[in-house]
Amino acid sequence: MFSNEMADASNFVKGVDTSFMVIFGIISFFLIGITATMIYFVFRYRKSRHPQAVQIHGNNTLEIIWTLIPTVLVMVMFYYGWMGYKPMKEVPDDAFTIKSVGRMWNWQFQYENGKITDTLYVPKDRAVKLDLVALDVLHSLYIPAFRLKQDMVPGKEQFMWFIAGREGDYDLFCTEYCGLSHSSMTTSVVVMAEDKFDKWYIDTTVVAPLISDKPGALGLLIVKKNGCLACHSLDGSKIVGPTWKGLFGTQETVVTDGVERQLTVDSAYVLNSIYNPNDDIVKGFKKGLMLSYKNELKEEDINEIIEFMKTLK
Repeated sequence: MFSNEMADASNFVKGVDTSFMVIFGIISFFLIGITATMIYFVFRYRKSRHPQAVQIHGNNTLEIIWTLIPTVLVMVMFYYGWMGYKPMKEVPDDAFTIKSVGRMWNWQFQYENGKITDTLYVPKDRAVKLDLVALDVLHSLYIPAFRLKQDMVPGKEQFMWFIAGREGDYDLFCTEYCGLSHSSMTTSVVVMAEDKFDKWYIDTTVVAPLISDKPGALGLLIVKKNGCLACHSLDGSKIVGPTWKGLFGTQETVVTDGVERQLTVDSAYVLNSIYNPNDDIVKGFKKGLMLSYKNELKEEDINEIIEFMKTLK
């Protein structure tokens, strides 16, 4: 039922799979047993064989049996479930901590040395703790191969931890419906050998040489990294926010404190829209769907985004 190749993907796989198989085995046994008994009773006590109904009185022994046996079975299932769950809340003191941020509709992972990625990079055979932060609505971080899932509630401290046991790429996605582009809120966990991870982690050099010298290339990288394209299309289509195609330099009708007015989409407008997104709401769109990026984007980042917007003629 489960892939052997994933059996050591994390330290929690064995416990979760064992719990699942025990519970699945018990409920399967009773599903088959009860269904077979029902079918037997349909034929054994059909009307043609028993045209006259007979009153059946209680049986204390039977009552005790079918109370005790389910109680024991439920406690067995609870035991395996608890033994699989309990270690998930016991984080080792030396765990490597990564801040994991979920927002509509992308993931961002912030490392203690200042690195920020949209893919989760972790070392193999080392305890990793994820501090989970939801910036807007409910999210839920799920890594199927690791058998880990944790809901993320805005304003509430949540965490999960694991020890990855196999190198490779694993799916990571949101399992709490969080709006229009919930299904696209996916990324990967990349498990690396510890020496390779340390080399990657220590290397804080700018990745500019890897970026094309095409105008707006760095801005495109920034908007992809921060999930901007989940709400703003580049082809003119309408999604959660206004399309960016041909937007820069045009006139937009916005609603400011309930009053409609015309504004030019210039650098000041873009800066204010990113830092204070609920000041001026473009007519036809809803207020409150975008949160401020004041703590995520510097002004130089926004300038690069503006250069990218200028290329979208």
